[in-house]
Amino acid sequence: MNKNLKRLLEPGTRLYFAFLVIFAGIEFIFNVKLALAEIAVVVLLLIYFVIVNRRRRKEFQSYIETVTADVEAVKSDTLVNFPLPMVAFKLDNTAIVWGNSFFNDIFGKKKFHFDTRLADIVPGFKSKWLTEGKLQYPELVEAGGRRYRIYGNIVRGEGETSRDFMGISYWFDVTEYDQVKEEYENSRPIVAIVLYDNLDEISKNQPERVKTRLQNSISEKVENWGSDMGAIVCHYEKDRFLLIFEQRHYKKLVDEKFSLMDSVHEVVSPSGIHASVSIGVGRDGGSFEEDFNFAVLSTEMALSRGGDQTVIKNRFNFEFFGGRGTEIETRTKVKSRVMASALSELIKASGQVFVMGHKFSDMDCIGAAAGVCCISRKLGCKAFIVTEEKNSAAESLLEKLHSSAEYKDAIISPQDAIMKADRNTLLVIVDTNRPEQVEDQSLLMACNKVAVIDHHRRAASYIQNATLTFLEPYASSVCELTCELVQELVEQADILKVEADALLSGIVMDTKNFTMRTGERTFDAAAFLNRAGADTISVKTILQNDLDDTVSRYKILQQVKRYREHIAIAVIEEPQDRIVAAQAADEMLNIIGIQASIVIYPTENGGVIISARSIGEINVQVLLEELGGGGNKSAAGVQMENLTLRDAVGRLFTAIDNYFGE
Repeated sequence: MNKNLKRLLEPGTRLYFAFLVIFAGIEFIFNVKLALAEIAVVVLLLIYFVIVNRRRRKEFQSYIETVTADVEAVKSDTLVNFPLPMVAFKLDNTAIVWGNSFFNDIFGKKKFHFDTRLADIVPGFKSKWLTEGKLQYPELVEAGGRRYRIYGNIVRGEGETSRDFMGISYWFDVTEYDQVKEEYENSRPIVAIVLYDNLDEISKNQPERVKTRLQNSISEKVENWGSDMGAIVCHYEKDRFLLIFEQRHYKKLVDEKFSLMDSVHEVVSPSGIHASVSIGVGRDGGSFEEDFNFAVLSTEMALSRGGDQTVIKNRFNFEFFGGRGTEIETRTKVKSRVMASALSELIKASGQVFVMGHKFSDMDCIGAAAGVCCISRKLGCKAFIVTEEKNSAAESLLEKLHSSAEYKDAIISPQDAIMKADRNTLLVIVDTNRPEQVEDQSLLMACNKVAVIDHHRRAASYIQNATLTFLEPYASSVCELTCELVQELVEQADILKVEADALLSGIVMDTKNFTMRTGERTFDAAAFLNRAGADTISVKTILQNDLDDTVSRYKILQQVKRYREHIAIAVIEEPQDRIVAAQAADEMLNIIGIQASIVIYPTENGGVIISARSIGEINVQVLLEELGGGGNKSAAGVQMENLTLRDAVGRLFTAIDNYFGE
């Protein structure tokens, strides 16, 4: 609505005068004399209003001049001649009551009209900051090509009984200061490390000239990307570039989602493999060294999350871009041997070992815990599995372990573990790397020595200062990683059948019967466990569902709806068993055309759980990360506390739209 029209429609003297004139005009039709009399009255009232309004202005100006009067009033100047722009205005509508000449000069005016509002000449200006008791306007104001910092306070009209409150503000010209500050911020250094993800893979079995061409093609794209920002580009290792550029280019890089990653994908080897890079960015540090350390940490984070992405680290947190591509298995047995040797040294130097997984432990979690217990027993150290059995989704596996003499007293609650813990205790965390997801955070904080074994991509929050971290996002399951450690440290004859079954059940569950995220190493681990006595029939028995769970799973499937063609979503209004919901999400992937599936349902304590699966290009880990979740490309989940199902569904759809909007 036009501001003048809007102001005219507001209750006030002008509106009343307008109606009086309208009624007088109507009266002309019926009685000319009476109409002339009414017009005369209106004119007299208008003259009276103008006279009273001018008198009030003079009174306020007189009040302003006396505000600064004190014992040295003879030496002081009045506010009228105060050498800073000043303006007084009404608090309810920011109408200008008075402004000194310096204020008028800002806007090239000799004097403002009596109905001018501060919000009209300074768009967005509000007086709320004064009514909230603040003395400084929350942001800088631009006017006449200059920038001003505004201070102010509330004043009351003259007289003890006056109830008219107004705001008075003082405008400080901070243009030069703000420009210097802006230039300082824009020139802050940013350090980036660009790392080739798969140079060995794309040049494998290729002639030397092809390898050189591929490497030169990637290098050229990195150098061109850096030159566009005026960056210093240094190729300081075979597969690494160091770039230093200014903060002024950062927003453009973020808006482009670090286009270098897509540019490098254009480099394709003769075997059809697309090149990829990981970018670690360090910013907001106190020195070049701190920015470089941030960049190194970001690079490690990018690699631990599967590569082909950008990770930005500042002094407070991480930011992520990309990471949607298919993960490429780059593990070698060398790392497994190194980790096995380090883990054995830790166990030998410990008095006891606790193995703890995530909340609501599953087959993969308990199976890996059994593998660590096997290693500890071989090395002569007592080990305990820490879990809340009543909340575990691996009840059948826990029952089978209980039936073994070696595990009769080896499964304890977190409370018992805290009572047993001492300074010589080693805590091994399996199947998670996030502190907020472990079975019991108090136990994690109580133990000085911590080892982490996980196959999920590292999130912004992760267990820091761990003595040992064996994190491989390319692995199908944590049982696969644990099996490789077992192969290095334990003879086949020393592995109990129940332990072999437990490890194999975790692999089978996470790979969906060897159909998801399987690689050469997955089948190697399964073959080793088979030779160690694992029985596929026993594993099938462990993974069986009861009739009620099967019925519940198919009830969930009846609620499936498509979203964006390739996503199947089931919104369930009643609490569900976590395993049943996860199985339903797996089942939904069997629908033709579906690349990702999501099951969302409430919990009994007022929260919401989301379970997601993927078999296509959609990375559910990146999708749910926006909601505080985690996992890997093909399987992820999140638990949101104190949120209604309706709100959670809204946030989920927003996250999906944002994912495809990038």
